Amino acid sequence: MTEGNQRSAGDGFAAATRRRRFRMWGIVALVLVVAGAWYVVRRDDSEADAAEPLLATVERGSIENTVAAAGTLKPSAFIDVGAQVSGILQKLHVEVGDTVEEGQLLAEIDARVQQARVEASRANILAQEAQLEARKASLELARANATRQERLMAENATSQLEYDNAVNNLAAAESALIQLEKQIEQSRASLTSDETQLEFTKIYAPASGTVVTIEMNEGRTLNAAQMAPNILRIADLTTMRVESDISEADVGNVRPGMPVYFKTLGGGERRWYSTVQQILPTPEVLNNVVLYTGLFEVDNSDGTLLSEMTAQVYFVTSSAEDVLTVPLGALTFEGQEQASARFAAMAGNGGGGPPPGFTPPGGNADRVPAPVGSARASAQEAQAGPPPNAARVRGGGPGRGGNAGPRPALVTVVHPDGTREERQVMVGLTSRVAAEIVSGLKEGEQVIAGVAQPDAPEGEQQQQQVRIPGIRIGGGRGF
Repeated sequence: MTEGNQRSAGDGFAAATRRRRFRMWGIVALVLVVAGAWYVVRRDDSEADAAEPLLATVERGSIENTVAAAGTLKPSAFIDVGAQVSGILQKLHVEVGDTVEEGQLLAEIDARVQQARVEASRANILAQEAQLEARKASLELARANATRQERLMAENATSQLEYDNAVNNLAAAESALIQLEKQIEQSRASLTSDETQLEFTKIYAPASGTVVTIEMNEGRTLNAAQMAPNILRIADLTTMRVESDISEADVGNVRPGMPVYFKTLGGGERRWYSTVQQILPTPEVLNNVVLYTGLFEVDNSDGTLLSEMTAQVYFVTSSAEDVLTVPLGALTFEGQEQASARFAAMAGNGGGGPPPGFTPPGGNADRVPAPVGSARASAQEAQAGPPPNAARVRGGGPGRGGNAGPRPALVTVVHPDGTREERQVMVGLTSRVAAEIVSGLKEGEQVIAGVAQPDAPEGEQQQQQVRIPGIRIGGGRGF
């Protein structure tokens, strides 16, 4: 075989190899395309089958918006009972937790020093009273001598010196008697003070209440020279005061007179209700966090609340009770242009305006959404702004969402026969998870609140669900 023939045979073999390789890659690509299309179709079918609507029943319930804060319980009134005299704390008659009445003996201090002072003062008074009788006798004698000298002087039977001495002695006797009488009064005042100090060695309850702390033990030496040492504290636990820490971002939404309730760590689901009394103007800064103190009191007649308990406080900024409620996920809030397009599509008029019979909130025809892109639509959208919440606050006053009128939204109603209807409703107060329906729905109707995810584990579904009192999903138990 010549060299040219060998070259031609080699080129033909290489060309055949390339063709076989191209056919193989083409087949592989075709298989991948078919497999991808099959996967997409099956996935869409499975997702379509799995995308079951999550139904919620329209029921009556309550909605509220709150500002949360941490708080601490303290007695509304307390008295620190101290010692007014120095000495050894000899006896304590109460323990922590005892309930005491006003005037009840609480403690005793060693009274030997005070008792000795009282006895010394009494003895001093007795001695001065004995001197008083002698001074009175001296005064009578001086008065008699002065009278005698005065009579003799009138008869020129005595000298002027004798007369002057008698008068001087009389004045000195009178002064000595007065001086002694005043000393006796002073001694009696000192005796009263010593007796009072003796009484202070027995400590009585200044008011009724509960002994919450005891700071001194029996045998402790008390020094009351500089300041009165505290022995124990009596508190009135029938009324508790809650001191709550309100953040700087939330303090503007809290005001005196606002409804408030709280829970305790050990109180379960029990709530204690009250009203805000005061917001202290001076904040406390902790780790660069500005906290203001809100104060309110609550009745504790049953004695459930104790000092220093931790409370989770909720200031009610707005609330609505006994109203129709649906989950917030069932509502679609739209802007003016989106609402105009949706209403036009619902009416089948190609964007020419709202459906027949549609009346905007308030009955004002000027508030009907204008066609998309029109000048009136732009003006309406500029004037509308964000739709506020309707607030019905327990105790009065607007909440954070304001107290403007209701706002429109769309829901999808599922009828008993399975058909669906897109309906406009008027929404009042809204919270993070639920909304108040002012009009457009009836109690017992079902609306689509989302899409169920059956592929997710049951535990994850329960964690993702939002608990809304009074709302049932798919006609089941409320969550």
